Amino acid sequence: MFNRTSLQAAAALASISLLSGCSMFSDSGTTAEQRIVVGTTSSPTTFDPAAAWDNSWELFRNVFQTLVAYPTGSAVPKPDAADCQFKDSESRLFECRVHEGLTFSNGHKLDAAAVKHSIDRIRTIDVEGGPNGMLGSLDKVEVTDANTVLFRLNKPDATFPFILTTPAMSIVDPAEYPADKLREDGKITGSGPYVLDSYKEGDRAELTGYANYKGFADRKNNGVTIKYFKESEPMVAALRKKEIDITYRGLTAAEVVDLEDRKPENKGLQLVDSTGSDIRYLVFNSKDATAAKLPVRRAIAQLVDRDRLVSTVFQGTAEPLYSMVPKGIAGHTTKFFDRFGGPDKGKAEAILRDAGITEPVSLDFWYATDRYGSSTAAEFAELKKQLEESKLFKITLHGKPWKELQAGFQRAEYPVFGRGWFPDFPDPDNFVAPFIGQENVLGTPYVNSRISDELIPQSRRNTDRAAVTGKFVEAQEIMVRDVRLLPLWQGKLYIAASEDIGGGERALDPQTVMQLWELNRRTSW
Repeated sequence: MFNRTSLQAAAALASISLLSGCSMFSDSGTTAEQRIVVGTTSSPTTFDPAAAWDNSWELFRNVFQTLVAYPTGSAVPKPDAADCQFKDSESRLFECRVHEGLTFSNGHKLDAAAVKHSIDRIRTIDVEGGPNGMLGSLDKVEVTDANTVLFRLNKPDATFPFILTTPAMSIVDPAEYPADKLREDGKITGSGPYVLDSYKEGDRAELTGYANYKGFADRKNNGVTIKYFKESEPMVAALRKKEIDITYRGLTAAEVVDLEDRKPENKGLQLVDSTGSDIRYLVFNSKDATAAKLPVRRAIAQLVDRDRLVSTVFQGTAEPLYSMVPKGIAGHTTKFFDRFGGPDKGKAEAILRDAGITEPVSLDFWYATDRYGSSTAAEFAELKKQLEESKLFKITLHGKPWKELQAGFQRAEYPVFGRGWFPDFPDPDNFVAPFIGQENVLGTPYVNSRISDELIPQSRRNTDRAAVTGKFVEAQEIMVRDVRLLPLWQGKLYIAASEDIGGGERALDPQTVMQLWELNRRTSW
């Protein structure tokens, strides 16, 4: 039913580069007694799945269950809390039978009613910029018996099982999570591999294995501490001082290169890298008088030098991206390069001049200071430098913490801002559909009827996702013409860890969310 063999790169096993020590780990001598401390620069913005379409998922994946999920090594949905399948040939009736004996961490039963409650409240609360945007194809949820739930879709949607894998669709306890508002007590009640014992914002989260967990995860430790850092430099320092065991998200390119060096301070460390499907791009606000001008957007697209950006800022830890769909995902193209070629000041000047724009264009560029790693400021400084070298633009840079930035772009306050995208699921649909429509994840409408009314609906009728590639190639041709989004680069995901930590190469699912249960501390080396 879920034919996704063309998406192998999204689930490829990571490679390991040891900075010192032996060339291979042995699986013998593992222990689950000691807690593992994970450092990250990406902290949750909410504890309620109904509000989360961001890196809060990294916590949710480990404390909640979804109906279906991605076991290690899989790029297709597999049973987690339920066995699921389409019940018709049109991909409009999706049925899930919840496994017997599931309970939340407070002892309450997890059943079909809890599933319906969890999905319905996402739609009822409808948080701005929240996950309700993923449920556009859902008509209603029906409980047909105590353990069976039926999703009736309002149109064919072969990607619906993939949507259910996302941590936003986590199953919550109706007794703890109100049907019409977000939970406000700062606590989490889930049924996943771990229980959240305590949380201190900006500092740490303490997770302990849930004794009554019943799911696919084979937990290889009894507990994990997640340590949150505002910057990557102190995180790397903490790793070298063995204050943390492993890092996840936030390493700068310079830090990756430095960690690869076999110098004394790196002794006892390893670097795990995986093929990344995360991308970075610029968003142009159609409600801003300047950014709304197509010639301005096209001139910027004509000037940005991705090769220079990648080499200067990321030192080979990323690669230029000329498509909203990254390499490794079906539907990847080089349409932006085909249209604009390399950076060319003369062509950019001609584009502006033909539109009657003869003075340097002033624009404000905004970026998140605490979400995509410490390289973001350097990335935007390089973009400013490139555009201003042409004498055609004057760029003013602004950085804000993610929560503030998100609130601002949802109010359409920023002419141009930077975003990153970590896939909800490994399908080209997820790199096109979320950005299109009156209501989208960008906070600014991008309406194109050919994409939203024809190409995407046509593709969603087909469960053979390899057969719909052409639809997304055409969609990207339109996106290149409009230049409402400008893809910049595609990154690799690096995990630095002490050499006695195993499982890092198995810990990332196709959504690039860390599955903490795969981590273990080895007692022999």
